[in-house]
Amino acid sequence: WAFPSAMALSRTAAVVLEWLITNPEGRVLYSNLPCRKRVMENKILLVDDEADILETIEEILEESKVDTARDYQSASQKIKKRKYDLAILDIMGVDGLKLLEETVDRGIPTVMLTAYALTPEALEKSIKLGAVSFLPKEKMSELDDFLADVVLKGGQPAWGKLFDKLGGFFNKHFGPDWKQRNQFFKEFEESLQGGKQEDS
Repeated sequence: WAFPSAMALSRTAAVVLEWLITNPEGRVLYSNLPCRKRVMENKILLVDDEADILETIEEILEESKVDTARDYQSASQKIKKRKYDLAILDIMGVDGLKLLEETVDRGIPTVMLTAYALTPEALEKSIKLGAVSFLPKEKMSELDDFLADVVLKGGQPAWGKLFDKLGGFFNKHFGPDWKQRNQFFKEFEESLQGGKQEDS
């Protein structure tokens, strides 16, 4: 008997198969599967000035309702006229931080996506302006997992999960002591640790 390939399965079945194969403890983590399904059900605004990035993310989120824009003006008009469950905004090229202010004002949970603005300063500003997560384009293939974290928290900030997953990545790009060199991040990390203790 030959085990069917993931390509032969439905997307939902492939997700279940992924957990069966990759879970190091050999347990099926049922709790995250409904979150992935809920990500698929969301209406998402995706804004980036690069057509290939838009196409790639649309493929990753192929079962979600994705609306796209390639410039600030088009995105701003859509934010004002339409309803979205989530927004994914590039920082550079589309004035993403300004768009972030608009999505936050409309109550749209927003993930910032960046390659060229991958700096502690851009991360800090995204947090202060109300983004719920911040994803380097190098990690774009994991976007659905990061969105599942946001959905799991009901659209609230998922910074604790982000730093757990990307702590090593940020240390590599920003330097191992980047949080200690910035008072904001020192205090922010302390607040995250305090939140984890309250949840435990």
